[in-house]
Amino acid sequence: MTVPPLMIEKAIELLREAANANRKTAARQGNVIRLDETTADEVLVAADLHGNRLNYASLIARADLANNPRRHLVMQEVCHGGPTYPSGGCMSHLVLEDVAALKVEYPDRFHFILSNHELAELTDFPIMKASRMLNLVFRTGVQELYGESTERVRQAYLNFLKTCPLAVSLASRIFICHSLPEKLELEEFDPDIFDRPLETSDYAPRGPIFRLVWGRDFSQENAEAFAKLVDADILIHGHEPCSEGFHVPNSKQIILDCCGDQACYLIVPASGSVAQAELIQRIERL
Repeated sequence: MTVPPLMIEKAIELLREAANANRKTAARQGNVIRLDETTADEVLVAADLHGNRLNYASLIARADLANNPRRHLVMQEVCHGGPTYPSGGCMSHLVLEDVAALKVEYPDRFHFILSNHELAELTDFPIMKASRMLNLVFRTGVQELYGESTERVRQAYLNFLKTCPLAVSLASRIFICHSLPEKLELEEFDPDIFDRPLETSDYAPRGPIFRLVWGRDFSQENAEAFAKLVDADILIHGHEPCSEGFHVPNSKQIILDCCGDQACYLIVPASGSVAQAELIQRIERL
C-alpha cells in the first residue's frame, strides 16, 4: 500500500512548509499567539480530535476561513485515534498532515497548539489505552502508507510539532492551551516557557511543557492560580474527555471535547470583555 515516491516527497515538503509557517506566524510572540482587535474579530476554538476526520472537516466548514477574513481557528490534539488501516495501524497521522496543509493555506489565521498526545510522539513518551500502545499503533500506520520512507516522514512530523505554539492569548483576556499544570500551590511552574526559546529539558517528563499539557487539576484554586500566572480571566482547554462535549469545572475554565458524537466548539471574541456565563451560552454542538 506504500504511496509513490513523489507523494512521499510532497508530504515531507508540506510539513517543512508548515513548520516554517509556525515559526513565522505574524501574531506569534515567543511560544504564544497573541491576538487583539488589530489582528482578529473572533476565534473559533476546537479541542481534541483524535483522528476524527469527519469532525475535522465539519470544523473547517464551520470556521469558513475563506469567507471570514477576520476569524482565526485554533485546533489541538489530532494524533492517536479514529480509523485504522487493515493492518491495524492508526490513520490519525493523515489528520496531522491535514493540519499542516491548513497551516500552509492560512499561516496567520490557523493555529495548532501542542497537546499531550503530540508531545508523546515528539518525545517517545508511551501512552497506553485499551491495552494498546498508541505510539506503536501510530507508527504502524505511518509505516503502512510510507514504507521504507517512514522514518523520514516521521521526522518531518516531529519537526513540525516542535514548532507548534503552546497557547493562544486573546485581548479579551481568554487564554487557550491544552491543559494546565497541577498543584500550582505546591510546585512552582516556569511561565518563561511561553516567551523564551525552548530546550529539550522543557519537553521531558515533569518538565514545564509536560506539566502544561498533561495536568488534570481542575480545582477552583488551581485554575485561579494559573489564570493569574498567564494574566487571563478565562481559560479554555481540551485534554479532558467530556460526555456532553464540554465541561465547566470552575469559574475560570471551560473544557471542550471535539472527538465524539457530542463534539462542541466555541467562537470567542478576540478583544473586549466577556464573562464565562456568556461564553457558556455561545458553546455550539458540531
